[in-house]
Amino acid sequence: MGRVSGKVVLVTGAGDGIGKATAKLFAKEGAKVFCVSRTASKLETVVKDIKGAGGDAAFFAADLSKFEGAEGAFKAAIAAYGRIDILVNAAGVGYSWEEKSPGSMAETATCEPEKWREVMGINLDSLFYVCRLVVPQMQKQQSGAIVNVASIYGMIGVPNAHAYTASKGAIINYTRSLAVTYIKDNIRSNCLCPGFIDTGMVASVTPLFKDPAIGKQISPSARPGTAEEMAYSCLFLGCDESSYCNGTILVADGGSISQ
Repeated sequence: MGRVSGKVVLVTGAGDGIGKATAKLFAKEGAKVFCVSRTASKLETVVKDIKGAGGDAAFFAADLSKFEGAEGAFKAAIAAYGRIDILVNAAGVGYSWEEKSPGSMAETATCEPEKWREVMGINLDSLFYVCRLVVPQMQKQQSGAIVNVASIYGMIGVPNAHAYTASKGAIINYTRSLAVTYIKDNIRSNCLCPGFIDTGMVASVTPLFKDPAIGKQISPSARPGTAEEMAYSCLFLGCDESSYCNGTILVADGGSISQ
């Protein structure tokens, strides 16, 4: 308990998966958590759970792929808590988005331009919009920690989902640029690259781990990671224990890209 006591944390993508687990963990560790995602009903449940456990949380539903949505969320966070000490950008879509938006996980030759823009908007533009608003606030405070959630697929090539992989690769290098630019303002920026995590985003892949032989091909650990494990990685990068981490790319994939 208490690793981020008294801190105000803004978590995007807080309605599901890694974002949800991260919001709950930061609250458990003493932070005031402002939760943002598209769906109000999911955020209501997360905030209710946090408050039920004795934590402090509030929420704002917004489409962060539009600057107006990000601006509304930022203003609401400041109105609620007056500052932002830690930003965790966990909002985004992955392979499961193909079900809602057919063609969005296609390779270049068959990816329609509007699908490319759609994925980039959700995964990359949203992150920039939130950082564009939060960084000046952290500069005023002369302190802050930014944690951007990318993916191991931003580090290796894959035969499909080219908009997704491009967006995640961009997040990695964008994080490095934030790190070298804003450390002068005592703002640290780091990036988490999860592997195959047991969330809805990769629900089509995780059942493959039921076959031990296939599971070991996917990850030497022969199992998917959990959202809670990723939340602890976000907590480490966001709290003062990682005070000398800046521009760090933390891979949490059970060894997938090492084989």
